[in-house]
Amino acid sequence: MKTGLESKVVLVTGGASGIGRASCMAFAREGAKVVVADIAAEGGEQTENKIRQAGGQALFVQVDVSRASDVEALIKKAVGTFGRLDCAHNNAGIAGPVARMVDYTEQDWDRVLDTNLKSIWLCMKYEIVQMLSQGSGVIVNTASTAGLRGSRFACAYSAGSHGVVGLTKSAALEYVAEAIRINAVCPGIVDTPMIQQHIGDDAKRQAQLKAASPVGRMASPDEIAQAVVWLCSDAASYVTGHALLVDGGRTAQ
Repeated sequence: MKTGLESKVVLVTGGASGIGRASCMAFAREGAKVVVADIAAEGGEQTENKIRQAGGQALFVQVDVSRASDVEALIKKAVGTFGRLDCAHNNAGIAGPVARMVDYTEQDWDRVLDTNLKSIWLCMKYEIVQMLSQGSGVIVNTASTAGLRGSRFACAYSAGSHGVVGLTKSAALEYVAEAIRINAVCPGIVDTPMIQQHIGDDAKRQAQLKAASPVGRMASPDEIAQAVVWLCSDAASYVTGHALLVDGGRTAQ
């Protein structure tokens, strides 16, 4: 399948690890120029180096996506380096504490919502301005299955994911007439550093997570990245305002 992404300029937030890194690498394999954005400098630089070592073009920018000034500077740096912005995968996010709602602190709530929801709004705000000036663009936001169903002991994460889905649909309707497509990807349980940080060496918990999916395993980050690439590709030219489940059938149960 021809994706039409060769020589396109793609921005990926949260590109230092997990789904974000996999997305960066997948876009680079399609011949795109990749802007790797993350607050974690070491991981972001590693992603940039991996792309360059494979013969691709990449730029790492350290950014706090919950700060408007940082996001505005990120878009300016991307366009200043590569001349335009064709696609964006707004993927940065955190899990937050595992706790019942009444035990959640205001500080934790604000941190999760700022990183997982406010950042998506800020990124789209500045990405869309650039895409409007070009006359086209594609955006994919990372939400979660938690954005389509309840999630116990993760109220802020679930609220943020629901918000990303709603924000995606609203923005898609606002800018569809101006040739900007906006979708979301909703992964299930993915074998990322964020998941491993929570379960560690707990074999029982690992087995529970695998069993939660009808497929019987966690997804690989690259399986999510491939869905993101498809949503940004010419093959998805009639898809906008959609929240694409990539969850091994978990939500169908």
